[in-house]
Amino acid sequence: MAGTSHGHTPAAWTGVIIAFIGFCVAGVFMVAANPLGFWAGIAVVFIGGIVGLAMSAAGLGMPKESDELAQARARAGQAQTS
Repeated sequence: MAGTSHGHTPAAWTGVIIAFIGFCVAGVFMVAANPLGFWAGIAVVFIGGIVGLAMSAAGLGMPKESDELAQARARAGQAQTS
């Protein structure tokens, strides 16, 4: 995965950090037996996913692979197996 830069984008980092904060908030309130705080933390987890998707749609995620590159990758894969 290191060769593909999987997850090395501002959209991925921001979404995961927000979701992690929500997870921590939900965990604290779960231990404190406070359902309202727990569900607020879960909401923050979902907000992290939405923010990540929005940032990716705004161009801060991984660039789309061109058709030319996809075809070259497929040809290379076929050459390796034969």
